[in-house]
Amino acid sequence: MKKVFTVIVCLIHISIAFAQQSKVENIDSISNYFKEIKYVTKQGVKLWNRDLYGSILLVNPENRLLYSNEPDIKNTLKLQKDIYVGTLPDSINIANTSMQWNGKTWAMIMLPLSKDRYDRINLLAHELFHTVQISLGFTQYNKESNHLDLKDGRIYLRLELEALKKAILSNTQKEQSKHLTNAFIFRKYRNAIFPESYDTENQLELNEGLAEYTGFMISNRNKETAKQHFVNSVNTFIKNPTYVRSFAYNTTPIYGNFLRKKDKYWNQKISADNNLTDFFIENLNIKIPTALKATVVKIFKEYNGEEIIQEEEIREAKIKIRIAEYNSKFIEQPHFEIGFENMNISFDPRNILPIGDKGTVYPNMRVTDNWGVLEVNNGALMFPNWNKISISIPTKINGQLIEGDGWSLQLNKNYTVIRDETSSNYILVKNKNTSRL
Repeated sequence: MKKVFTVIVCLIHISIAFAQQSKVENIDSISNYFKEIKYVTKQGVKLWNRDLYGSILLVNPENRLLYSNEPDIKNTLKLQKDIYVGTLPDSINIANTSMQWNGKTWAMIMLPLSKDRYDRINLLAHELFHTVQISLGFTQYNKESNHLDLKDGRIYLRLELEALKKAILSNTQKEQSKHLTNAFIFRKYRNAIFPESYDTENQLELNEGLAEYTGFMISNRNKETAKQHFVNSVNTFIKNPTYVRSFAYNTTPIYGNFLRKKDKYWNQKISADNNLTDFFIENLNIKIPTALKATVVKIFKEYNGEEIIQEEEIREAKIKIRIAEYNSKFIEQPHFEIGFENMNISFDPRNILPIGDKGTVYPNMRVTDNWGVLEVNNGALMFPNWNKISISIPTKINGQLIEGDGWSLQLNKNYTVIRDETSSNYILVKNKNTSRL
């Protein structure tokens, strides 16, 4: 995602995995992971008419040790047996993502990998897709679907997912068709309530949704394992604090799996100009009634609608309190604003909280920029145009290390923190001659 200034956003892309995680593996097991994903991507070359296998970095977040299947251009990685080993620089955030580093585009994945072979392959193939998606014609763009943090947005997404679960578990084609149709009815009704959702949801589904569908297909689960995977994925997703950046990991793979039974390579027929909702409805022969609201009222109880509404009303009341607290902390009270120059950020998309037109609060994030490294564990407000963030005021300044409530900032030498006497806010400036307050 690029703006007037250079901004590289490294999202922590999540592949839903449920198996117990193993301890960090040894060289031999990591070598086997590379062989495994190389084999299955070759077997799945027909999915996109290309082999997705490419440059991979497996990174241990505890010590930043990395293991690669290929050398880097600058030869900073050292060959051990048949893999390459090194240390990831502090300036690079660790995430499951695609990234440019030392002359190559890499798929970066955090260790440990899942013990479950399907989940492990799913994640690796997901991130490998991101390394080639631009060449396939799909841009990497992840605008928040903030309506999915509002009561009605969440209700009709949850109803859609409940209908999809019933479609997955259906025993007859008639029953499956009914639930699949109802899933789209809930989706279209949500789009009607929030007109902008038609585009914002589609952007994430063309990005993360297609990547997750690719991971699912390359993992090559059998029919029963696939059913259990999707049901478990939805059940786990529902428990996430927020849905605004992670819903597509469930919707696109499930709809895509239904469609591939009719058209095995439907994914090759779409482009960045397609709206996946319309594409799926047309190609799955779904008939959407004109009286959407009346239909929703008629069917919602079949999908735990009353319970979902009650839960979301309780959540809404709690969220209003949190939003008021964040408004006070990051906007109304004195705070610390940090502008971006050449930002790189990693965060967990499952727990962010939009606060209207003020921006989005990220409870945890790591930001690197020309000015240094910021680590946040107790919330930061990202402004809507992604040009700066707001955190609480500093409580401790020790040389170039600045600390506050749940955050620390390691500054580079030519930057300093000053207090604006008019607003009482703190700001970051690039000025060697400015004295520190």
